[in-house]
Amino acid sequence: MTVTELPGHIAPAAGRRITPTARLILPADADRSAWLAARRRGIGSSDIAAMLGLSKYGNELTVYYDKRGELPLESDDSEPAYWGRVDEEGVARRWAMSNRSVVRRVGLVANIDRPWQMCTLDRRVAECPIEPGTQCALEIKCRDKMKAPMWRRGCPDDVLAQTLHQADVCGFEHMHVAVKIGGNDYRQFTVRVADHQQLVLDLRAAATELWQRILNGRPPVLDPDADPDPLLDLYRRLHPERSGVVHIDRDGDAQDALADYLQARADVTAAEKRQKAAKARMLAALGGAEMAVLGDRPAYSIEQRSKQTPDLSRLAERWPEAYADCVEDRSYSQITIPNDIRKRHAA
Repeated sequence: MTVTELPGHIAPAAGRRITPTARLILPADADRSAWLAARRRGIGSSDIAAMLGLSKYGNELTVYYDKRGELPLESDDSEPAYWGRVDEEGVARRWAMSNRSVVRRVGLVANIDRPWQMCTLDRRVAECPIEPGTQCALEIKCRDKMKAPMWRRGCPDDVLAQTLHQADVCGFEHMHVAVKIGGNDYRQFTVRVADHQQLVLDLRAAATELWQRILNGRPPVLDPDADPDPLLDLYRRLHPERSGVVHIDRDGDAQDALADYLQARADVTAAEKRQKAAKARMLAALGGAEMAVLGDRPAYSIEQRSKQTPDLSRLAERWPEAYADCVEDRSYSQITIPNDIRKRHAA
């Protein structure tokens, strides 16, 4: 049978052992809000990618605050996430047809001996096409076409970490991965635990340490060179409303951060000035020409470009209803530094 779901299949009851080493926490058809709340009781496969700095949506500190319930319980409603959920069924069906197998939806599961170690299985494979009689599962991904090079020799690091975590939770010897890239490029892979035994142990050890920190209320210390974008998003979500004053007279790190920020702004300003000065010299060298060459190769040229820019003032004047319907105010946070602090730093 080459269908995605077994006909007449009844979802297993929560609490029942569903894989060699895991039990079911929530079935696949559980309410999404219940799933979001339940996954806070442990470290999941998507948390592994964030924990390792392989996700643009978070880092180890994000996972820490989320599991402690200090972040809003948010579902990912972005366009990529929406289409990933919509297309998941089609990719699962393609894998089942290609491999003459059957897959089932499962849900959120947790390791029996380490109940904090969780994962949501996209599909469980009823009959493995490469090792009949063994238990395994299928991880499904939908990725942008620009990500295609990352899948050339196998799964990217974030997917590898996720699938190895799932295998460790469930006691599987291997995991299957199916990915649709750019809407029409289908690929499939097999991740074997035996090929990554030390990495599996390292992932489990790192997740164990983070879970202990979560239980004990000890935030992890991030690498100073970590991507700052997830941190900025984290602090926005942690403190949507701000009030009061904090004194940093004895906080050397905060004062160093202020100095680094001001220095970086000064460096950007100086770099912009150097860039403009260099541009002026380049134009001077061109004279009335359109292109400069080095030997027989073009060095730089002047090209006329155009872009469409809406005139909001004229739109509001001529078509006030359209303006009110299409233009909205979006609030954002901005760091403001008094002039005397700027001058003191510059001096």
